[in-house]
This record gives sequence, C-alpha cells and structure tokens, in this order.
Amino acid sequence: MRQRRQHRHILLGTAAFAISALALSGCAGGEVSEDEGTAVSEAEFEGRGPINYVSSRDASGAAQDSLDKWNSEHPDEQVTLIELPDSADQQRQQLIQNAQIESDTFSVLNLDVVWTSEFAANRWIEPLPEDALPTDRMIPATVDAASYRDTLYGAPYYTDGALLYYRTDLLEAAGIDSPPATWDEMEAACDAILALPEGEGVSCYAGQFDKNEALTVNFTEAVASAGGAVFDEEGNPTVDSPEALAGLTQLSDAFTDDLVPSDAITYLEEQGRRAFQDGEVVFLRNWPFVYSSLTATDGSSEVLDKFGVSSVPGIGDNPGVSTLGGRNLAISPFTTNKATALDFIKFFTSEEESRARLDKSSRAPVYAALLEDPAVVEQRPFYPTLLESLENAQPRPKVVQYGATTTAIQEEAYAALTGDKDPEAALADMQAKLEELSAE
Repeated sequence: MRQRRQHRHILLGTAAFAISALALSGCAGGEVSEDEGTAVSEAEFEGRGPINYVSSRDASGAAQDSLDKWNSEHPDEQVTLIELPDSADQQRQQLIQNAQIESDTFSVLNLDVVWTSEFAANRWIEPLPEDALPTDRMIPATVDAASYRDTLYGAPYYTDGALLYYRTDLLEAAGIDSPPATWDEMEAACDAILALPEGEGVSCYAGQFDKNEALTVNFTEAVASAGGAVFDEEGNPTVDSPEALAGLTQLSDAFTDDLVPSDAITYLEEQGRRAFQDGEVVFLRNWPFVYSSLTATDGSSEVLDKFGVSSVPGIGDNPGVSTLGGRNLAISPFTTNKATALDFIKFFTSEEESRARLDKSSRAPVYAALLEDPAVVEQRPFYPTLLESLENAQPRPKVVQYGATTTAIQEEAYAALTGDKDPEAALADMQAKLEELSAE
C-alpha cells in the first residue's frame, strides 16, 4: 500500500510576505560570498530526520510519485511537500523571505536555474559535493546553470529549452511544408493561413508577455535570436545595441501588427498553452511541459494530432536561440537534517527517477542519454529537437542582483510592448538601469 501523501499547501498573501525592495534585489539578508572553487565533502552534511521540500506546484503528480517512493522507504526521514504559488516572482519572494529570517521551515529548495547564483552569493543555499552527483552524465549547460564561481550549489533537476509549437493542419492547408525558421517566414505563413477559411478567428502567435519573469525570458530570447546579448561575457549590460533593438522591435511590432491575440499582453505560460490548445493561435512559443496537455486524449485538446514542434525562429538572418530554463534543487543552510536533504536530492534527481517521471510529466530530464533514448523518444518525439535547442541555448543573466535586474528588464520591455515607450527609448532606459545595478 502506498504511504499516505504528505503534502502541505502554503497560501501566502502578498501583503503578509512582502519584503523590501532591497531584499528582493538580492543585496540584503545574506553575506555575498567571494569564495571560488569551494570544495565540500559529503561527510560535512549531518543530521537525519524529517525535511520539507518546497517547490512550485506539482500539476502532473510526477514529483509526488517520487516523494511517495522515498517516504515508503524512509519512514524516519519523511519528506513533506510545500507548494508555492504559480508565479515565479512570488515563489522567489517567499524563498528569500524564509532565508532572510533564517527559518528552518524550508529544507530542500526547488530553484529556477537563474536564481542559483543569487542564492549562492547570498549564502542562502549550501555548496554541494560534486562527487555525490553524476554531473558527468548531465547536459553541460545544466551543470553550469547549477554552479556559481566554479562551485556546484544546485543539483540539476530538469531542464527547459524553448520550442515553437505549430499547427501542421493549417500549414498544410496553406501549402507550407515546413515550419518557419525565422520570424519573417512565420509572418508570411500566417498571412497565407489567415486568408483561408480555416484561418478565420485564429491569431498568428503567442508567447509570454505579462510583466513577469516570463517576459524577461521572452525578451532575452528575442535579443539572442537577433544576434545580441543582454550582458557581455564580462558582465556588462549591452542592450544599447542594434541587435537588442531588432529583438525588442520584433516583439513590439507583433502587437502593433496584430500578430498576437489582443489579450496576449497578459499571457504567461498557461494562458499561451490554453490559447494554442483551444485552436486560437497558429504558433506558440512555450516550454516542453505543455506537450502532455496538447496530446491529451480526453477531448480537452483541439490540436491533438494537428501540431508539430520545432526550434524557435530567428530574427533576420540569425538562428533562433532559446533561453535556458529549468530547475535546480538546493539545500538551505538553516535546515537541521542536511544529511537527509542531500540523500533526498541524490535520489530525486537520479537518472532512474527522472526516467520514471516521464510517464506523467513532459519536464525534460537533464540526462542527455534520456533525450536520445529510442524508447523515450518514441514517447516524447520532440526530444531530439529539444536537445538541439539546449545545445544552442543561452542563460538569462547570471548576476547576484538578479531580482533588480529582471525587474528593470520587465519594466522597460513591457513599456515597449504596450506602446508606452518606443523600443529605442525603452532600451536606453533599460541600459541606464542595468549599468547602475552593475556599478553597485
């Protein structure tokens, strides 16, 4: 018999857990670490007993299956799941608030890959012993995203690369035999499709454009797909470039030219998924996790057997570049039972558990072997395309003050998309804000 699920929902009001702007910027409440190459051993992790795993919502139930398995085998080291809100920004706020009061409530943290550097620099997570994890079998980009100053702070859990979902039936009706490789090709395809009877009432494209972390992702992706970068290799902001202008202009023109639905300015991942799944858009930029919903056989998907998957389109003559997404698991320095936490992470992120979760979840594993396994590819035929996306993916800025950085990006990109500023002015203001943050 399966152990009774240990599962706790924490519904936290924004006002009750509001924290200061300085705290959100990642500058307060922790001592910024200057250590490089810190080596730790597994023996340093002491304490066994119950722990809490704090995570985004487990919509598929795949994570809970792993938790149930662990709990059935570790009666004295039970893991309780604490679910945070769907909003990535709210998740991050609550994780930081917990760390700043040095609470032992959160033991194992499920972190967006881009938060790892910020949490490591502020000593809100523990460095991990690299020899305890099979990093040599993981996709290199995922290990890099879990590291800070040459030290591993997170265990790669799953990875994400952006994909372009497209309506195969509508492309076929328009006489188009392959998905677009560029935005120009995508717009031309939409012109042809929307002129057909089958295209009546359908919009061209959906991404994620609400003033949220998802907008930072879509913006950095557009800049990279135009041949640019938000920061250079030395950590200097570079959004005052022709490439950044081309990327943001492409997104703002999509609204001006009605390429996206009128309400797309409020879209996050789920709203875009629903629009595509309900047959309302021809193209959708989203993550692999939506694949399961799109292929549902319960009658909820209007696009079942009518869509394909390709890489995100480039801008101009440049190839499309995905933003690297995904999650890492990390250990709070304030938890008591660190030995249990480390063992749980090793179990939860193992190749065996990653394979087992594929039955329920479209979350992409960090093990390249699984993305190329014929049996897995038969179940997830888009994985070879995803692997190509991951090999070309670029991370969001790996900066200590990530909170303030992403806020600046969101504010100015959103102003351009809503028409409050033209793209040139928005990027000039963004550059000034990012330079100020880099100088601090």
